[in-house]
Amino acid sequence: MSLDIPDQVRKTVMSDGNQSWLDELPAVVDSLSQEWSLTIGSSFAGDHAALAVEATLADGTPAVLKIGVPGRDVGPEATVMRLANGEGCAKLLREDLGRQALLLERLGAPMYDVVADPASRHTLLCDVAVRLWRPIGADVDLRTGAMLAEQYADRLPELWEQAGRPCTPGTVADALECMDRRRVAHDDRSAVLVHGDIHEMNALQASDGTYKLIDPAGLRAEPACDLGTIVRCNPDLGDDLRARTERLASRTGVDATAIWEWGTIHRVFSGVYACTIDFQPFGNLLLAEADRLTA
Repeated sequence: MSLDIPDQVRKTVMSDGNQSWLDELPAVVDSLSQEWSLTIGSSFAGDHAALAVEATLADGTPAVLKIGVPGRDVGPEATVMRLANGEGCAKLLREDLGRQALLLERLGAPMYDVVADPASRHTLLCDVAVRLWRPIGADVDLRTGAMLAEQYADRLPELWEQAGRPCTPGTVADALECMDRRRVAHDDRSAVLVHGDIHEMNALQASDGTYKLIDPAGLRAEPACDLGTIVRCNPDLGDDLRARTERLASRTGVDATAIWEWGTIHRVFSGVYACTIDFQPFGNLLLAEADRLTA
């Protein structure tokens, strides 16, 4: 079958030396469409870690077929969606983890395109995050916030060098200190199910006018981990990020210091990683703000 693979997906896969995956992808999509009785439509742009295409079920229900690129395990995403069961997150319709494939509820436009006012978007993102958060036991197979902080701390210095040192050493040091503090602060007893990458392009409008999240990373962590991504994203808006943090804390009752530190972690790590895969201008915007905050 003919398949339109977005440039960013192709670039990510090629940079990792996985040309064979691209060659085999049309046959995989064709096989899944036959097994799940799907009609395949156009590809969605914007994601670099998965192919996402329009799909329609045999009964006419619109859906999205998503296939993770090599090295991207969609298992945690499926776990989050199973646990959420359509509340605060897109509903999971089918899964084939052997082929890293998920069939998801198709939602509408991103919040970024619907809600013009940034402060209103931040409030709505808080509300959808709260709908998703729920206590989960340590037996659920998801990484913890402590594990994420430790992983980021291990990888950040190497990625920084690989990207050509795109921010100052002081910015990296500040992020590493925040990672250590959030690692130590993790407590399984109060950890909840968190999305891991909440922003205005990951919140899509549902048929009832509310918003649901897509592309969950999936963690057992403190809620501040999610709110930190709201502090991280769109740093070029011109508002004071400390004031934004206080508003998020007031809206949700989550500790402002924890939100700020997770914001620092997400801003620096995401910015450096984006530079390594040439995901621009996102990476440069984040790191320019990070450098300004640590100057």
